[in-house]
Amino acid sequence: MATTSAPEQPAVDSALLQEQAQRHLWMHFTRMGSFGPDHEVPIIVRGEGCYVWDDHGNRYLDGLSALFCVNSGHGRSELGDAMAAQVGELDFITVWSYAHPRAIELATRIASLTPGDLNRVFFTNSGSEAVESAIKLARSYHRAQGKGQKAKVVAREIAYHGTTLGALSVTGIPALRSQFEPLAPGGVHVPNTNSYRWPEDRDPLWAADQIEERILFEGPETVSAVILEPLQNAGGCIPPQEGYFQRVREICDKYDVLLISDEVICAWGRLGHYFGCQRYDYQPDIVTVAKALTSAYVPMGGMIVSDRVFEPFEEGTAMFAHGSTFAGHPVAAATALANLDVFEREDLCGHVLAKEDEFRAALESLYDIPIVGDVRGDGYFYAIELVKDKDTKEHMEDEESEQLLRGYLSGELYRRGLICRADDRGDPVIQFSPPLIADTEQFEEIVEVLRPVLEEASRRVGH
Repeated sequence: MATTSAPEQPAVDSALLQEQAQRHLWMHFTRMGSFGPDHEVPIIVRGEGCYVWDDHGNRYLDGLSALFCVNSGHGRSELGDAMAAQVGELDFITVWSYAHPRAIELATRIASLTPGDLNRVFFTNSGSEAVESAIKLARSYHRAQGKGQKAKVVAREIAYHGTTLGALSVTGIPALRSQFEPLAPGGVHVPNTNSYRWPEDRDPLWAADQIEERILFEGPETVSAVILEPLQNAGGCIPPQEGYFQRVREICDKYDVLLISDEVICAWGRLGHYFGCQRYDYQPDIVTVAKALTSAYVPMGGMIVSDRVFEPFEEGTAMFAHGSTFAGHPVAAATALANLDVFEREDLCGHVLAKEDEFRAALESLYDIPIVGDVRGDGYFYAIELVKDKDTKEHMEDEESEQLLRGYLSGELYRRGLICRADDRGDPVIQFSPPLIADTEQFEEIVEVLRPVLEEASRRVGH
């Protein structure tokens, strides 16, 4: 493992923290039964730039940006300074019937960055809440047009859109849905764009055409929206085919269906643009955001809505009857403004576009390892799909995937000083989304850790 002493390492009682973590802290999406005397809870105590340190002083390259969100890097004091200054001026006022300067300034700045007429910003506290808000808005918008039957939402298989019941209803991962059923009605699903698994003669726009077929099957008069990530996270950084989103836009216009671009991950520079829809050149009706809006220094999300969709709520007694107490929090808004200052001052989007080919090439250098089947993604968001046989693209069995990812890869990569994501929501993949400040040194470090671990993993599956 890469170990360096961190001069500002806080003094902690590791044994006490470990005992308390195992006794009281219920971690999210975590198998709590896996921890015990022989398997500690990883406790991260410090971060700086592209790196974090644990309570034992071990350094790790944060190749995941702490779940796709610390885009401007760890430990930026200017963001903390913005928080402190805001607390000194105004600690909190809700945006229920009131406004405050930072929310107004942030909404205006976001609108200046969006394409087209995406000019209305509705703040939330998280990505799931942003998606939930978008689903509710789509229903409310159509109802205001006298089309109350339009309530269904088309989403893609294996796509993840959040954990609230509405967002979960459009999430296309059965294992995440089953224990919470029955879900909110209305979520229907179509194939995703993972062409690595397609027949060679399949039309490139087949996946887009499946959306039209599903709308027709459900009845256009019942479909309110299509929700898509620009580059799909679950399943392993699945990019669209050329022309895919342009075709989807045509379909949505044809059947009076709203297009929701779920950019909780893809916005704020992850793909080299402020918004993923700019990367793939399409115009959505609603964009959902969160995570890196503040580089995750404090929680904040939102949906950005077109003037057309806002219009029914613009005059008279009309109201979108939805909200949350802390949305648009002054401290969060001040942090987001300071974060966007960093983006502009350091041209983080330009840096990603300048370095993405080098990042891809570094990962593609691993193609000689037998289990490395596909390297895919864009910007600073890539995945390696692992296969049993590269020539046939043979899938791993569930037990093989479990043993490989959780029994070996996840722990070994962490032990060697790399935080990334080994995921099997679909075929097994390893995902990377480093902070947008990452450069050649970090790419080389990722490969230096990955190569011996993947070579050993390949031997374990019989190569």
